[in-house]
Amino acid sequence: MSAQSDFALRIPENNVSVEEGFDYSQRGQWLRAAVLGANDGLVSVASLMMGVGAVKHDVKAMILTGFAGLVAGACSMAIGEYVSVSSQLDIEVSQVKREKRMGVSSEETENEELPNPMQAATASALAFMFGAIVPLLAASFIVDHKVRLGVVVAAVTVALVVFGWIGAFLGGTPVVKSCLRVLVGGWLAMAITFGLTKLIGSSGL
Repeated sequence: MSAQSDFALRIPENNVSVEEGFDYSQRGQWLRAAVLGANDGLVSVASLMMGVGAVKHDVKAMILTGFAGLVAGACSMAIGEYVSVSSQLDIEVSQVKREKRMGVSSEETENEELPNPMQAATASALAFMFGAIVPLLAASFIVDHKVRLGVVVAAVTVALVVFGWIGAFLGGTPVVKSCLRVLVGGWLAMAITFGLTKLIGSSGL
């Protein structure tokens, strides 16, 4: 074999790098559970705290609301993911049984790893709590009401950018687009919750 041929074998065809040939869709399921869980925890708890902060200046009320949102959200995420993955597991098991009865099961199907409902539920709950702890920690040690709201918004903004970057990096998608999408969505959620709660609170209801 010539040196030229040996060199050609070492170069990916059409100049496609190993990174470009990687199938990022393989990360889809766990990436969705991890990133969305953390983002949901961050945005929902921060929005709850901003809503309460719109009508109450007491730091205790804000922290208690955030903590209740963390617990309720984590439980909801865990139960929802458990039910969803359990349904998926039932479908896949039934499909494997049908293929075996028909004699069309393949080695690839038999060796395929089935989804784990408990693992998915635990991962979703932990991811939600990880995101929710950011606004709670940001508000815990700030006495002044306005400063506390500003610190929560700042902390959530940084966390949203970080989560957007992580999602883009792991998923192989454009970083700026991903970060902007996550950031604008989080800002809108907090602003709408703050504004509507302020409006209802000022109306005396």
